[in-house]
Amino acid sequence: MITKEATAPAPAPTRPDHEPPRPAGKRRPAWDEVPRWQIYLPLGIYLVFTLIPFYWILLFALRPAGSTSLVPWPMTFDHFEKVWTDRSFGTFFQNSVYVGVATLVMTTLVALAGGYALARFDFKVKRVFMLGLLCSQFVPGALLLVPLFEIFAELQMINSLGSVIIAETVFQLPLSIILISNFIKNVPYSLEEAAWVDGCGRFRAFRIVVLPLLRPGLIAVGSFAFVHSWNHFLFALMFLNNQSKQTIPVGLNSLMSADSVDLGALAAGGIIAAVPVVIVFAFIQKWLITGFSAGAVKG
Repeated sequence: MITKEATAPAPAPTRPDHEPPRPAGKRRPAWDEVPRWQIYLPLGIYLVFTLIPFYWILLFALRPAGSTSLVPWPMTFDHFEKVWTDRSFGTFFQNSVYVGVATLVMTTLVALAGGYALARFDFKVKRVFMLGLLCSQFVPGALLLVPLFEIFAELQMINSLGSVIIAETVFQLPLSIILISNFIKNVPYSLEEAAWVDGCGRFRAFRIVVLPLLRPGLIAVGSFAFVHSWNHFLFALMFLNNQSKQTIPVGLNSLMSADSVDLGALAAGGIIAAVPVVIVFAFIQKWLITGFSAGAVKG
């Protein structure tokens, strides 16, 4: 009887647990590594195109009238003195600060109350209300001019800074409420419950426990409202007729006439309008980025 011997399959080649050491001075190339010039060259080009308009504004603002030099030398501040005193930019600046700060405070307070209600309470029309807030972002501000003008005319608020403050607040509230609501959702509800157990009411628990954790979100919402009201042109143009009530964007528009444009004065006014916003963003940059990123986590 002839039998076939069972043959065991050949063992599969095994991979060593550790690769042999590579020669000194050599390492595995990383796929995500790129030469430095491929990073710095696009950034440098972008920086040049970004800074050229700012340098051009500084050039017209600091060089004497009639000069064609590409370097602001000899340097003069006559354009700044002209727009600040002769063109009433000091008054425009005060009005813009008043409108911006008042809009910041009103928007933050109302958005804080509305955002807390959306984040902590459940009610029947909650989804409909959120949908309305989102849809309101697609409505341009120009469509609100006629109804707002009629309302302010009935309230005798035309040519009053209060009309601009209310209009700016209404325009900023939908996005602000959404941001604050998402930010409050990131605060654990158990923290408030622990404060209630310790004897705090809802308002006191919110003030002591939740409010300190909302600082980045409040700074983000407040700064956004301030900058938008500072730069917004349309509401101030339509609701303010008296020159003593106008803001900086309207003042900049008054420097341009149909016959000629004073480029030096216009550039100086633009710098006056931009410097406060740049200073504010320089100080709150970290809080602003944290607030917007945290407010976008949950929805």
